[in-house]
Amino acid sequence: MTEINKFFYKVLFFILLTFSVSAEDKILKIGNSDAKITVKVFSSLTCPHCASFHKNIFENLKKEYIDEGLIRFEHHSFPLDLAALNAEIILRCHTSNNKKFQLLGEIYKKQNQWAVGSDINIINESIKKIGLDSGLENNKMDDCLKNETAQDQILNERIEAQKQYKIQSTPTIYINKKQYKGKHKYDPFKKAIEKLL
Repeated sequence: MTEINKFFYKVLFFILLTFSVSAEDKILKIGNSDAKITVKVFSSLTCPHCASFHKNIFENLKKEYIDEGLIRFEHHSFPLDLAALNAEIILRCHTSNNKKFQLLGEIYKKQNQWAVGSDINIINESIKKIGLDSGLENNKMDDCLKNETAQDQILNERIEAQKQYKIQSTPTIYINKKQYKGKHKYDPFKKAIEKLL
């Protein structure tokens, strides 16, 4: 059985369980918790469209709205494969929220360097190189990748998101409780935000 198949069997196993603990506490968040607008992005770190959204929309959104306390932004992990799951685990190795978001940006920026091939060990080493540059130690990242609790939390989040939001593709974006279906360009996204301020 390949590593990828093991991943999906594990997902299936967790779907069959009933989770009593909410995954909401583990969601990666930035911005004012009392902001009028919450942007939720359900994404897989191996998804090119997710990387594009982060680069073209999130970075501008952070400068104009998040840093100004007008928007709360949530990155919801929705891994589509084992590589995305492991990248998410490395991301969560950081304890600092700011460091997590900096690393998230680097993971997306270098996606075409690490998210290639079928050998998960090579992919893991490529992800870890990005983690090293962000200040994480090699041993810590190895420990994180072996941590089944971290894997379970991420898979739990994915399953809860699937149940609640019926995710069909990544990225799936919500502005408050409404799904954003516009273009993944900053100007139309900004217009959608401005209507709610």
